Parts: sequence; C-alpha cells; structure tokens
Amino acid sequence: MRADLQKIFSHFGAEGTFLTGESFGPGHIHDTYRIITEEKDCDDYILQRINDNVFRDVPKLQENIERVTGHLRRKIALIPGSDPKRECMTLLPVTATGKSYHIDEEGNFWRMFIFISDHRSYERVDSYQRAYEGGRVIGRFQSMLADLPGEPLHETIPDFHNIEKRLESFHKVIDEDPAGRVSQVREEIEAITSREEEMKVIIRMGREGRIPVRITHNDTKFNNILFDTNDRALCLIDLDTVMPGYVHYDFGDAIRTAANRADEDSNDLETVSMDIEIFKAYAEGYLSEAMGTLNATEIEYIPFAPKLLTYIMATRFLTDYIAGDIYYKISYPDHNLRRNRAQIALLKDMEAKYDQMTQIINSFNK
Repeated sequence: MRADLQKIFSHFGAEGTFLTGESFGPGHIHDTYRIITEEKDCDDYILQRINDNVFRDVPKLQENIERVTGHLRRKIALIPGSDPKRECMTLLPVTATGKSYHIDEEGNFWRMFIFISDHRSYERVDSYQRAYEGGRVIGRFQSMLADLPGEPLHETIPDFHNIEKRLESFHKVIDEDPAGRVSQVREEIEAITSREEEMKVIIRMGREGRIPVRITHNDTKFNNILFDTNDRALCLIDLDTVMPGYVHYDFGDAIRTAANRADEDSNDLETVSMDIEIFKAYAEGYLSEAMGTLNATEIEYIPFAPKLLTYIMATRFLTDYIAGDIYYKISYPDHNLRRNRAQIALLKDMEAKYDQMTQIINSFNK
C-alpha cells in the first residue's frame, strides 16, 4: 500500500518528497492517510480515498469544497495576522488536470489537503473556553460564507436534516415493521409522534421565507473543530456535508453533542442532561461572529435548534432499530434503542431548560 500511496501522491501538485504514508484519524467514511515529506520545511499532507458509495457524485462534492475553501481563504487572507493555511483547509490540485481529485486505475477517487500541523481536537467539551471557541469558529464559518457568489451548493446528501423526510421514513418503517419490533417500542414511538408538528417549525418557516437557506456545515460534532496548542479554534474540517441548510442545524447539532453530560448511548438516563453553562459559552462564541449575519427570526429560534437536532437523531435511531439495524453500526442488539432513549432523555432535559436557553440568547441579543 505504501508504494500505491506514493504513486497517488505523485499526481498532486505538492511540494516536498514522499517519505511515508500511514493511516490517520478515527474517520469511518473515507480511507485517510497522513503523508510525511522528507523536507523539514515542506508541508505534510492528508491523502484520502473518497467513499463514493456514500458520496455518489464526487465531482459535485469536490466542487462544493473547492468553492467554499477558496472563498474562505480569500476572506481570511484579508484579516491582519491571519494564516489561511492553518485557518482553512487547502485542497491540492492534480498536476495533469487541475482538478481537485484523482481517479486511479481501479476507479477510486482520491483527494489531498495540506496537513494542519500542531493542532488538537477533542471528543468532549470539558471547558467553557473551548465551548466558546467552538461556537466562535462555527459562527465565523457561517458568516464568512453568507456572501458566497454563484449558484447554490450541491446537496451532497439530499434531505440530510429534513425532518419531514425523516418522519416519512419513520412512519413507513412502522407500517412495514420488518423486524417485528414495533410492539416493543410503543412508548418510544409516542415520544416521537407527540412532537411531530412542533419539530417541523424550522422547515416550515424556511418554506415561508422567514428564515433563509444558507451555507451550513451540517456535521458540527466537536471533533470536527481543530484547535491550536493554546486552545484557540483554528478551523472546521470534514467539509463533505457543507451544503444548503438552516443555521439551526449547525448550532443544534453542536449543542446536542458538546453539551450532553453523558455519552450518546448512555444506559444511565439519570446522567443524561444538557450542561447549560456549556450552552451559554458556545452561544456567546457563536453569536460573537454570526450575530450580524442572522435575521431576527433566526436568532429567536436558536434555543429551539438543540431540541430539533436531538429529536432528529432520536427519530433516526428509532427508525433504524425498527428497521432491523440496517444503517448505523451497532455493538449489541439493542444499541440503537439505547441511543434513541438517551436522545429522548436529553431532549426532555432541553425542554425543561428551554426558558433558560431563551433568556441566554436574549441576553446576547441587545
């Protein structure tokens, strides 16, 4: 494989000489390698074999990333003291074609980025400063992309956060009951169905034109943020799902993952709750960058966003459990059911703290 990596590397317009290539990172979608170059003064690189079973149209995927990173880099370069190479991902072109991807002899798609050195990333948020920085960098990402020129980005995964489509799938699998599990989860089904209309409010307001479709990351779990050695957020990575969406998707999923005091699949539901101080720190950081971009309705519904994204994941986990565990990887038979119950417990805690969340957002919106 090392010789193959060297051959793939040679197709890209990189500086430096290939020394080694090793598997890198915890990702489950693509095959990712860190390429180390011989020269100490040259960059290292991240080389990825793109999973075209998940992302079926790689040229459109790459076009999105090219447009987004190019726009971000131009804006960051205008900020005194900034470092676009560290504050934005940088794609390398293929020397022969100028494209941002290479197709090998077996039909595999490859891409390469400059490796951002001296970075840290975190699975959990254990300080308010990191929460603030996480919110700040996501707010900055959205606000910088608010004026991206040209046509809308491609939908790399259609209807990814579309709750109406998720609920259609949910009811369909209940009707079909392929694994014979519906009778065991009546209480869990009720937790989803009793909130259906409330959870359609964001998509409904978007359809009415009260909130705009913007460019959103759509996968804002905390380990997609790189920090420097002083714990200042550098940039967002994993740009495959950057596409049109509502700002609430990014804010909501970040809080769902960052502010949960327990694991996503915790069996001890008593420990599942949202840390309101993490919410506050993240929201302060987010609005410090995004406030000037958002309209009044978007800001009004920011407290609702964590509830929506937690509900979406609860629905997806229960849908998969009823279907017979065909989408998410599981470690034991009731894993998806446990995930669903933990998300519902988190949602209930968010509902109990909704007034507090609203007061916090209002305190920043003066």
